[in-house]
Amino acid sequence: MTTYDDRASLTDLTATVERVRSSVEGVIEGKPEVVRLSLTVLLAEGHLLIEDVPGVGKTMLAKALAKSIDCSVRRIQFTPDLLPSDITGVSIWDQQRRDFEFKPGAIFAQIVIGDEINRASPKTQSALLESMEERQVTIDGQTYELPSPFMVVATQNPVEMEGTYPLPEAQRDRFMARVSVGYPSVEAELQMLDVHGGVSPLEDLQPVAHAHDIVKLIEAVRGVHVAETVRRYAVDLVAATRNHPDLRLGASPRATLHLLRAAKASAALSGREYALPDDVQALAVAVLAHRLLPTAQAQLNRRTSEQVVQEILQRTAVPAAPQQPGLGGLGRGAPAYPQQPPRRL
Repeated sequence: MTTYDDRASLTDLTATVERVRSSVEGVIEGKPEVVRLSLTVLLAEGHLLIEDVPGVGKTMLAKALAKSIDCSVRRIQFTPDLLPSDITGVSIWDQQRRDFEFKPGAIFAQIVIGDEINRASPKTQSALLESMEERQVTIDGQTYELPSPFMVVATQNPVEMEGTYPLPEAQRDRFMARVSVGYPSVEAELQMLDVHGGVSPLEDLQPVAHAHDIVKLIEAVRGVHVAETVRRYAVDLVAATRNHPDLRLGASPRATLHLLRAAKASAALSGREYALPDDVQALAVAVLAHRLLPTAQAQLNRRTSEQVVQEILQRTAVPAAPQQPGLGGLGRGAPAYPQQPPRRL
């Protein structure tokens, strides 16, 4: 049976993530919960959608995360005239070789930053669908594998802003989580003026982890144990969105899978080898809300998807702790619930 020692110890995981987190928080002041969610999505092999008004640090958060890891990074500025081939690549006829040569697009990187993704047309947005789900690109019948780790960090302005195209449901469902940076506190904004007033902190940011370290940590997160009761709790939450009267589109089975993977990554970040209902609860809004479509009546009543998810969390029964400890998927017994408060980074 595979153990943490075969891949990456829990101590190595927390130490590496702590370095990355400290590096990113040195650029994004006063938003530790946003930084933690970004790292959770990275270790859960997901993609992150950062949505908020202009000027709150969406792109800087994505860049800080990318520069903190020694891996390939490409940035795509989405505009109305951007073509799908600019993202995926194109085959060009080589006169000397008398054959087609494939020129990789910007998607061929380990961390891809899509800035203002909703400013491109739906046709161009759809160029990301295959790569985000299957981690490959198919051009002219030829399939090309993408590097590992692979993560898309996209930013977008709210859809009511001018010159934007709302992301289609299939595109939003590819993102594991959505986060809003929000305005900083007064203290954090004052600190930002001190740090960013002279030179951008991104210029001096150095990698604190390697890509192969992240791959090992992802493998370790896959082995986090999830008890049957916790899995059923996640399924119950997602199923409740499909029958809610204020929603005309509930969460998909992919959402359930993403919620479970994110809960496992959150447990590992907290120093645990097993997931808790608390992990599922803490991530439910970020993982589920952006996939839901409120009814017209709910929109008239100013009911948001986030409010619906919070209501579902309050109404859904939290599973009780089992009498017998579960056997962790990491090779040794692990209780499904901790006897002490979990250790956090």
